[in-house]
Amino acid sequence: MILLTGGAGFIGSNLHAALAGRGQEVIIVDRLRGAGKWRNLRAHPPASLLPPEALDDLLSAHPPVETVVHLGAISSTTATDGDAVWATNTELSLKLWHWCASRGVRFLYASSAATYGDGTAGFDDDQAASALARLRPLNLYGWSKHAFDLRVARLLAEGKSRPPQWAGLKFFNVYGPNEYHKGGMVSVVKVKYDEVAAGGPARLFRSDRPGLEDGAQRRDFIWVGDVVAVLLWLLDTPSVNGLFNLGSGQARSYLDLAGAVCAAAGVAPRIAFIDMPQALAGQYQSFTEARMDRLRAAGYRAAFTPLEQGIRRYVQDHLMAADRYV
Repeated sequence: MILLTGGAGFIGSNLHAALAGRGQEVIIVDRLRGAGKWRNLRAHPPASLLPPEALDDLLSAHPPVETVVHLGAISSTTATDGDAVWATNTELSLKLWHWCASRGVRFLYASSAATYGDGTAGFDDDQAASALARLRPLNLYGWSKHAFDLRVARLLAEGKSRPPQWAGLKFFNVYGPNEYHKGGMVSVVKVKYDEVAAGGPARLFRSDRPGLEDGAQRRDFIWVGDVVAVLLWLLDTPSVNGLFNLGSGQARSYLDLAGAVCAAAGVAPRIAFIDMPQALAGQYQSFTEARMDRLRAAGYRAAFTPLEQGIRRYVQDHLMAADRYV
């Protein structure tokens, strides 16, 4: 049995669909609330769906869980409630780590590329505490994820008990179906599709960096199917431990992305530039690119989906389809 936190969310529901296809029994810990989030699970209802406040009772009952996949988090990069973010993203992760270590349960968890801050320290997924200490996240969300990565590194360095398998994944810019409930935090691919589908231009932020042209900001965008493939590989390969980047390994510009969205939607390219919102000023990553050599060295061999192919699949197989969900 797998315990999957955040299993009704974007990445979590895509993973759950794949696990359901394998016949895997899963307990999901998440909230459905409104915005149609339940539709993420409509095609593959879980064996059990519990709210986060029921987690302590569940863990105290010592369920026959073999693996915890911890994807639940406050993931907004503009979140400001530090107490709530710390409790959810850092303290809960630490509680699950210790529970898994004491019970001999495998533990996979979501970190984030937001831990790298503005990228001046590079994008090397070195898990040593000394390497992690050089990173300076730009926002509360990234800091909370970074704090847990640091705690894990220190626990390991001190020789404290650890789960029989542990792996943290620094997700870069993930896009794909089942993200529709996320409001302002949906992927830029979905936002640009909605803009061009409504007949307008794809709007991109003007550069806030001297010497960087508008639209030349580059990010590492990764198709959600590739994220699920890596998670399944980790579940199938219990000998692999570590903190790993999870991106495509290739940064692409926002102009590239907007052009791919227009092509997939069958419209002529149309781009407009707008000022960056004040809430993002000083917190915006103008460049991200995952170093993927550590995951490759651990044995992951599958190719990652090129941006144009992933966007075409997302737009044509989901956003333009009668049923957008996985």
